[in-house]
Amino acid sequence: MRRVLFLVAAVLAVIGSGSAVRGGDVTYDSRSLIIDGQRKIVFSGSIHYPRSTPEMWPSLIAKAKEGGLDAIETYVFWNVHEPQPGHYDFSGGHDIVRFIKEVQAQGLYACLRIGPFIQSEWSYGGLPFWLHDIPGIVFRSDNEPFKVIILSLRSLVVCILAWHPDIYSQGLDRLTVYRVQSVDDNIVYMQNFTAKVVSMMQSENLYASQGGPIILSQIENEYGTVQKAYGQEGLAYVQWAAQMAEGLQTGVPWVMCKQNNAPGHVTFVGPNSPNKPSIWTENWTTHYQVYGEDAPLRSAEDIAFHVTLFIAAKKGSFVNYYMYHGGTNFGRTASAFVTTSYYDQAPLDEYGLTTQPKWGHLKELHAAIKLCSTPLLSGGQVNLYLGPQQQAYIFNAVSGECAAFLINNDSSNAASVPFRNASYDLPPMSISILPDCKNVSTQYTTRTMGRGEVLDAADVWQEFTEAIPNFDSTSTRSETLLEQMNTTKDSSDYLWYTFRFQHESSDTQAILDVSSLGHALHAFVNGQAVGELYFTYAKETRSVQGSRKNPRFKFETSVSLSKGINNVSLLSVMVGMPDSGAFLENRAAGLRTVMIRDKQDNNDFTNYSWGYQIGLQGETLQIYTEQGSSQVQWKKFSNAGNPLTWYKTRVDSPPGDVPVGLNLASMGKGEAWVNGQSIGRYWPSYRTPNGSAQTWYHVPRSFLKPAGNLLVLQEEEGGNPLQVSLDTVSISQVCGHVTASHLAPVSSWIEHNQGYKNPAKVSGRRPKVLLACPSKSKISRISFASYGTPLGNCKNSMAVGTCHSQNSKAVVEEACLGKMKCSIPVSVRQFGGDPCPAKAKSLMVVAECR
Repeated sequence: MRRVLFLVAAVLAVIGSGSAVRGGDVTYDSRSLIIDGQRKIVFSGSIHYPRSTPEMWPSLIAKAKEGGLDAIETYVFWNVHEPQPGHYDFSGGHDIVRFIKEVQAQGLYACLRIGPFIQSEWSYGGLPFWLHDIPGIVFRSDNEPFKVIILSLRSLVVCILAWHPDIYSQGLDRLTVYRVQSVDDNIVYMQNFTAKVVSMMQSENLYASQGGPIILSQIENEYGTVQKAYGQEGLAYVQWAAQMAEGLQTGVPWVMCKQNNAPGHVTFVGPNSPNKPSIWTENWTTHYQVYGEDAPLRSAEDIAFHVTLFIAAKKGSFVNYYMYHGGTNFGRTASAFVTTSYYDQAPLDEYGLTTQPKWGHLKELHAAIKLCSTPLLSGGQVNLYLGPQQQAYIFNAVSGECAAFLINNDSSNAASVPFRNASYDLPPMSISILPDCKNVSTQYTTRTMGRGEVLDAADVWQEFTEAIPNFDSTSTRSETLLEQMNTTKDSSDYLWYTFRFQHESSDTQAILDVSSLGHALHAFVNGQAVGELYFTYAKETRSVQGSRKNPRFKFETSVSLSKGINNVSLLSVMVGMPDSGAFLENRAAGLRTVMIRDKQDNNDFTNYSWGYQIGLQGETLQIYTEQGSSQVQWKKFSNAGNPLTWYKTRVDSPPGDVPVGLNLASMGKGEAWVNGQSIGRYWPSYRTPNGSAQTWYHVPRSFLKPAGNLLVLQEEEGGNPLQVSLDTVSISQVCGHVTASHLAPVSSWIEHNQGYKNPAKVSGRRPKVLLACPSKSKISRISFASYGTPLGNCKNSMAVGTCHSQNSKAVVEEACLGKMKCSIPVSVRQFGGDPCPAKAKSLMVVAECR
């Protein structure tokens, strides 16, 4: 089957017409961005600063640069920076200026997607929830207060995003802004925040027009996915947002994604005028994970195939990988049902380690395409059909340089095609780049979790069990059921709904009937648990309606009542805020109806006075901090496994400087803190159809001190902390498999050729197995080596085949043991003879790193 293009095909479009429009030192025409007067093919990667730590930024950016990237892209997270109106936080992990300066220090460009709505599987799409409370507000709409600030618009750039409808048809409606009722009473909040961010960048000279690294900015985000819901107000809003952004005078182009009817001559399927280059803003390297669902993975080969196709067939010149490093959704920042680990299978994994072969394969691809940059950016294009499903895209520069892309679209069969007096064998669904002409090879790696100290002694744990509130203990009252998000203001995942009623019947049995728009429910009658239900679990019992984006479920259970006053306490739970959709401000959560049905006489009790408690007591007292921990009476660990229980212990940091993960496989559902800093929600008890779940939770080294770290777990279901451990994360094994038909790494072509030549004709260019251990580790053991016809591959098991050189292991050990990296040429001479002259040979090596 033909590989699927995930989120593809972004095109730049200019508002207006004419030749290349200048944005300071950044211009563009129909072929590419032009930076400092030079045409550029730009490979960019998304790294979001709040999903890692400042201590990680230099290493992440350095690895991205080593992987062949030219730019780093990030969203700007409004609700992180302005948690309350006019109160800003750009400190610590929120220091976006520091992040951009680190990008600049390492010689890369930056792309700043201000939004300020971002979606990004981030709580409320990045919007601060206080916007919801502005009277009369309508996110993502238009009225006169917006229009009074319209300024002249000259060079807004617009990008269009397309996606494959069979796989990623949901979750792509990413943005929101709002209507303000009067200029005097309300601030134009979106404009103010956007201007705030732009001003910060300008004051630090960070735009390219000032000599800084920022070459593109983005306003809005994929508004086209929801614009229809807003009618004419949506169209007017797009016009306003575009002109507002341009009026900020950044001196670089502005981008507006997924906007086929943005101001100017925009078409859905391609550039809206002859002078706009094609860019790809979100080339998904994998897919984000949600609780209970298996995430589709994307292979390195598939990514490389479509990047090359985009450049060859669409004349693409800008590709951004979303994500290049996904990182961690710390705290409660993940949107509804999204796991704490974000894009762990990106080229750089959650911990910042390289994911192979993805990282290395793309590095080789970038180098190969950069070798062809002159004919690609300045040459004329000729297309040739080489067969029924085979074709060539050829670029010829005036200087005589040439680049060709040979494509086989047959998903099942290889093809041999003639091209310029030579024959080329093309694998199924492949693109061969000339001067490459061969497949790119790279190593595979195995990530290992090193078991740390298991906290299995009961005496090292203490516990605190939440009190079940009743109506009398609450201070917030209402005669109606309150909507959850508007009540909690995103301060907690939890809202207690309590009521009491008089029961005089002799029948002590009744039915508790609850309908909810939340994600989970815990029910208590007279302080005793009577049941729980999770939206995701409820799918199996068919008591659920709606979807993950719009959950609804019904809870029904038998309960025992006391004669006289009965107290009912219902804990409504959200697993993250929504992040997308039209009219996001109208989304609702929490309980919708509650009924007590008397079994004997069918009397229904539905009218109650309600008492509310926002959040858990432990949250309010912040018992996950050193100071807050002293505010409650902790008890000895009981091993009772009660729900709504907090667990506390002390743990030492593992030695060394490799990444650290908290193993919570034995826990149920909740949130974890280390030294007062939340490492995110956990839910290992909820398994995907294939039985997997996130087990390890990233604890950045900067969160830890050498010894005595305070670890607090807020357990909702009742897990067992006696199997919790603080483990290390490392690359323990590397594997390379190269055939004699492979060429040497592309980087060596550049080093030796110093020009545009066919590397197959350059002497000394032999295929090689390249092995490299992570920083501060070396190759300690060769566990497998075979030159000949080894069986299997680096993804699965391997074995010696019918042809095998007895010198294989000795040759590899001599070349690699004790080294951080090594290379072994794949040649008969290297292994002291040909073990099977009549057969095509390859070399497969597996090495261990310590």
